[in-house]
Amino acid sequence: MHVATRSSWRDWRGWLLAIVAGGAIAAALFVPRIAQDESYHHFADVRTIAGIPNFWNVVSNLLFALVGIYGLFMTPRLASRSLWPGYIAFCLAIIGVCFGSGYYHYSPSTPALVWDRLPMSLAFMAVFALVLGNRVNPALGRALLGPLLILGAASVFYWAWTESRGVGDLRPYALVQFLPFVLIALMLLIYPGSRDSAAWIWWAILMYFLAKLAERFDVPIYRAVGLSGHTIKHLLSAGAVLFALFALLRLDSSGLRIRTTREPASDVPHPSR
Repeated sequence: MHVATRSSWRDWRGWLLAIVAGGAIAAALFVPRIAQDESYHHFADVRTIAGIPNFWNVVSNLLFALVGIYGLFMTPRLASRSLWPGYIAFCLAIIGVCFGSGYYHYSPSTPALVWDRLPMSLAFMAVFALVLGNRVNPALGRALLGPLLILGAASVFYWAWTESRGVGDLRPYALVQFLPFVLIALMLLIYPGSRDSAAWIWWAILMYFLAKLAERFDVPIYRAVGLSGHTIKHLLSAGAVLFALFALLRLDSSGLRIRTTREPASDVPHPSR
C-alpha cells in the first residue's frame, strides 16, 4: 500500500509538470506571432568610450566570461561525473553570452541579436536538464540534455529565419526563455531536495527577474543614476548566473544538497553568508 501510494504521488508530480509544460506550449500557439520590435535596439546609454560604442553595454558582458571561467575551474568539485556534460555546456554557454552579447551591443541590430540570444537559450536548457535530472529522474535529465540544447538553438534560428522573411515569430524563443524558470520553480516546490541548495536557485530566479525589470526601465534608470537599466541588467544577470553555479555545484545523483563536513571542503559559499 505504501509503495503504491508513493508511486501514485510521483506520477502525479510528473503529470503536473507535463500539464504545465503542455499548457504553456498550447497557449503559445494561440498567441499571435511576435516579431522583433526594432525599437528594442535603441538603448539609453550610447556613449562611446575608448573608441568602443555603447561602451557600458558592451564591457559589462565581461562579467559573464568571468563567471563562466570560474564555473569551468570549479568543475572538479562536482559530486558526480555524470553531471559534467550539462554543467560544462552551461559554463561554455555563459562564456558565449559574453561574446554574443558584446558583439550585439557593439552595433545593435536584429541579425546581430541572434548571437546574443543563442548562448542564452543553451544556458537555459542546460540548467533545466540538470535540475530535471536531480529533482525528477537522473536518466531523464541526461537523456534530454542533447535534445533540449538543440531545441534551444532551434528556437533562435527559427526566429531569425522568420524575421528574414518578414514574418518574425519570437514565440518559441519566449518559451525557451521563460518556461524552464516556471518548471524549475515547480520542481523545487514539489520534489524533495536540500533547502539550502535550492535557496541559490531561488536567488538566481529573483536576480533574473530584477534584471528583466532593469531592462524594461532602461531609460528612467539611466536618467536617475547615470548607468542604464540595460547595463544593470547585465550585472544582475551575471549575479543570477553565479548563484545558479553555486546551486549546480551541489548537485549529485540523488538531488540538490550541501556537502557534509565529512566530504572535502568547498569554496562555494553558503546562501546565508
